[in-house]
Amino acid sequence: MKDEFDLTPIQLDALREIGNIGAGNSATALSQIINKRIDMNVPKVAFIPIEDVPDLVGGADTVVAGIFLRVYGKAPSNILFLMPQHSAFYLVDTLMGRPRGTTQSLDSMDQSALMEIGNILSGAYLNAFFNFTHISMLPSIPALAIDFAGAILNVILVQLGQMGDKAMVIETEFLAEDEGINGHFFLVPDPGSLGTLIKAVGVE
Repeated sequence: MKDEFDLTPIQLDALREIGNIGAGNSATALSQIINKRIDMNVPKVAFIPIEDVPDLVGGADTVVAGIFLRVYGKAPSNILFLMPQHSAFYLVDTLMGRPRGTTQSLDSMDQSALMEIGNILSGAYLNAFFNFTHISMLPSIPALAIDFAGAILNVILVQLGQMGDKAMVIETEFLAEDEGINGHFFLVPDPGSLGTLIKAVGVE
């Protein structure tokens, strides 16, 4: 039986290209909201053991703000936007028009603002996916947690645990021009969704 993670270079390139367009849309949306240029790197497409995902953001013990959305539709997936705690505080300062360094903890209004950012970024990303694949993907209401990266990812592991021990991760790193904000945007399709996406891109 062919391993669904056994993709050809052309298929990997196609996924990277979708990720690139999606992340580009998200970066543009974020830069418009905060009125600063956001740079992004070329998305990495990786197949990794799920427990290794925290290493991509500095390790399991790094305190991060995580915005998590479940994606429904023909290609169910998970979206995760992770950023260091100081980036989340800086983003809130920028959104709320406060001097940099003001926010030291998040009240309910700050949390709502961050979740709304998650909504906007995910919507921009999924629109690009739709334009490329014509697969409708609908995001859930975002959940927000400030915790160790390992703890946040454990919640997702519980969801993905029944589905397999490896994840396909399309990972993009964002960085604001003044380096106050950096974050990692992940799309983690459910194992069965990968074939659907590849088929839709037309590079079987």
